[in-house]
Amino acid sequence: MTNQNVIVSDRNPILGSKTITVSVSNSPLFSSPSTYFTFPRRKFLELLEAADKNNNNNNKNNLGAGKIASWVDSMRDSSPTRLRSSSRDSDSDNDEKISWIVRFPSALNMFDKIMNAAKGKQIVMFLDYDGTLSPIVEDPDKAYITHEMREVVKDVALNFPTAIVTGRSIDKVRAFVKLNEIYYAGSHGMDIEGPTNENSYGESNQGVLFQPAREFVPMIEKVVKILEEKTKCIPGAMVENNTFCLSVHFRRVDEKRWAALAEQVKSVLVDYPKLKLTQGRKVLEIRPTIKWDKGQALNFLLRSLGFENSENVVPVYIGDDRTDEDAFKVLREKGQGFGILVSKVPKETNASYSLQDPSQVNEFLKRLVEWKRKTVGEE
Repeated sequence: MTNQNVIVSDRNPILGSKTITVSVSNSPLFSSPSTYFTFPRRKFLELLEAADKNNNNNNKNNLGAGKIASWVDSMRDSSPTRLRSSSRDSDSDNDEKISWIVRFPSALNMFDKIMNAAKGKQIVMFLDYDGTLSPIVEDPDKAYITHEMREVVKDVALNFPTAIVTGRSIDKVRAFVKLNEIYYAGSHGMDIEGPTNENSYGESNQGVLFQPAREFVPMIEKVVKILEEKTKCIPGAMVENNTFCLSVHFRRVDEKRWAALAEQVKSVLVDYPKLKLTQGRKVLEIRPTIKWDKGQALNFLLRSLGFENSENVVPVYIGDDRTDEDAFKVLREKGQGFGILVSKVPKETNASYSLQDPSQVNEFLKRLVEWKRKTVGEE
């Protein structure tokens, strides 16, 4: 078979185009006339990735252009939707949003229906942190919860078993939330602790504690240091140690540098096959390859509370990120309870309802507490 060289044409750069033109030449020196082909962008990335798998799988220096480009596509998908210029595109966006709202109606508009389904049953609340209880901010170390949100979460916890399930470390999210009445499931549920004082739903200081990825802590600490060093050359990149996993934040990284950041991350992961990469909102998550996620954490907490096989429990999970989809999926498969996606833009989800932002989450939680107080008063 004749060896061919493939060059991506400068006329259609890999990043940002819907189609990509490539030049194919039979000459190793590219001296002969080239043949040009135009591929749909996603098809071209699939071809590149397939080629990566066939080319020198044992060579750790071969990072795989197709895989890197796929990662960058995924990183871009987590960005806010860009403004469209034409009225046709705007009309299309509106139609898409209307269709999406029909499929995933507002949990505020459907509040009475949701509560009717919960009558006579125990509601258990699960809440993501970033983008759900706090706004998404440029600096993840400044994702502070408002005093008003803290108070309403406390009220919720006094009326229902309540857990915060987050990719953050427990220490960091507890420092933000400053509540002792709730369960904390940090590192995507790989670190779970219970309330530290007695509360109104009967649980005392039992100290529920579960750490299925404890053996990975030394590895995570080592990878954190390596990535901190490797990403120094990329302005805005931030590596966060979440104890049992880690995050590489790129919210403040120029989009032109995303591919370089992805390359650095992949170059490290090649040496750590027991770690995997997942995608969040402007963040690359690196965690152990064990079968554990926010959905598994939700099930564990329900078992810990004695609700594993109960038909009289309604789990409610509110979250905004891709990692929350694991919990939404569990609820959908159980056919019990429901997920609420926090998003202003249409996206595929396993949730049942939607809210637009943390302010609407706050309103939903307030109404939930008011509903509980009213129903108790009617008893």
